[in-house]
Amino acid sequence: MELLKVSLDNYIKPEYFYSGFFIMKNVDYIIVGDGYAALFFAHQLIISKKSFVLFSEEKKSASQISAGIINPVVLKKFTTFWKAQEQIDFLKMTLQQIEEYTKENYLIEAPIHRIFHDEKEQQLWLKKCENDDLKNFLDKNFDRLNGVKNDYLSGKVSQSARLDVSGFFAGIFKFLKNGEYIVKEKFNYTELNVSESTYKNFKYKNVLFCEGMGVKENPFFADIPVNPNKGHHIKVELSKPIPGNITIKKKHFLFPLNEKIYFYGGTYDREQLHHQIDDSAVEQLMNGLKEFYPDKFSLSEVNFGFRPTVKDRRPIIGRHHKYENMYVFNGLGARGILNGCYFSKSLYDFIENNIPLHEEVSLDRFKPSGL
Repeated sequence: MELLKVSLDNYIKPEYFYSGFFIMKNVDYIIVGDGYAALFFAHQLIISKKSFVLFSEEKKSASQISAGIINPVVLKKFTTFWKAQEQIDFLKMTLQQIEEYTKENYLIEAPIHRIFHDEKEQQLWLKKCENDDLKNFLDKNFDRLNGVKNDYLSGKVSQSARLDVSGFFAGIFKFLKNGEYIVKEKFNYTELNVSESTYKNFKYKNVLFCEGMGVKENPFFADIPVNPNKGHHIKVELSKPIPGNITIKKKHFLFPLNEKIYFYGGTYDREQLHHQIDDSAVEQLMNGLKEFYPDKFSLSEVNFGFRPTVKDRRPIIGRHHKYENMYVFNGLGARGILNGCYFSKSLYDFIENNIPLHEEVSLDRFKPSGL
């Protein structure tokens, strides 16, 4: 895929004008949210020289504490998913574009190594290697990993990697702050004047909601069918570091954050949805790590977040059925990086170029008959 060069010469900032006694700001877009959906769509606006303002709360979103795994394979059954290759290619191009204005590379080339539980998994992996949709993702050569138990070896996922999550958000937020794109406050729906297309002192052409599970408080899109999936991860200090900067997967993902601290997670829970740490989830993670890490380790931190998931495992993107300049981008699930990046362009083309959304991700697939 050819890289679209990004020029930030004369990039767009809000225009000011007087309305009565108030100074208003003209923007093409208001974005509500600060996770992957919001930032990847903001990137589309930056490279297209559209003016916008992004509303970000002070608390960290589920995206900001995510693992950052970039993975084209479902590692439980060794299958892939819809548009996996296209999403991988588009993400790599997009991260190169983002590097041009943040001056940082956030792609960590650390492929996933899936530890096999038994010989049956080895044979299944080799069988799946012959499938047209998987042959570019599953390496036929097995590896023996140092520093962990892997009696049945491991398989490498080609084209897998990680995103430097903390660096990604810090770098883009810094750029947004310097460009006067960001407002650090909770969006107040009652101050949105949909008939005048204004919010406080902003006059907008379009408003986009990218709020994750926060959408349940949104009076315009509260009924979209996203369901919370609670995920825990832990940070641990290993007594003996694992050689190489790799990502190891058995039940969960393990990878280094620095020389001492490792990330391990995450869990999936649709039942225990309270806003507190679940001891059972922490125990599950500790036991999962003990299965393949033979040495001592200590727990240093526990985090959890709520992934917005959809029953058909597709994002929800589209226009409000009543307000023509109001949109939603949600339901990214566990593949927030790939879904957020790839479908941000689909949404942008839908709004700006009237290119129809694919029916599998369109909000219209949930529209009641007759609307």
